[in-house]
Amino acid sequence: MEIRAVEFAGSHIGDAPVLPDLLNQIPADEVIGNVTADGAYDTRKCHDAIADRGANAVIPPRKNAKPWKAVTGGAAARNEALRASRYLGRAIWRNWSGYHRRSRVETKMHCVKRLGQRRMARNFDRQVAELQVRIAVMNGYTALGIPVTEAVG
Repeated sequence: MEIRAVEFAGSHIGDAPVLPDLLNQIPADEVIGNVTADGAYDTRKCHDAIADRGANAVIPPRKNAKPWKAVTGGAAARNEALRASRYLGRAIWRNWSGYHRRSRVETKMHCVKRLGQRRMARNFDRQVAELQVRIAVMNGYTALGIPVTEAVG
């Protein structure tokens, strides 16, 4: 799995507000199949941004979630996820929806952090460049480890 979009923000900004910016970093002509995220991304803005890109949101509804008025595609998709998780139960919904694949992302972020927890640069722009270099290194290692298979015969 390759890191395709990156957004750097301070600790005063949560994860969910950044998701639309991450999706905008992927060219509009490229198809996004699924966007998998944890429950912190269970917001209208995130679901709408994912639906606008034509992707499926694999985000577990919060435990106390209520259905939204289905005015947008994101709200309708979220209501379906809520209905399915209530019908199947949260554990079965996670397996059925493919939510367990999120652990691959967590593993990739752990690998990026293994390249160094601290940034050496003091200037924010240079810190961003430093992190982008680390991501490029990780993507290079990922590309080396992916086998290329070709049909024979």
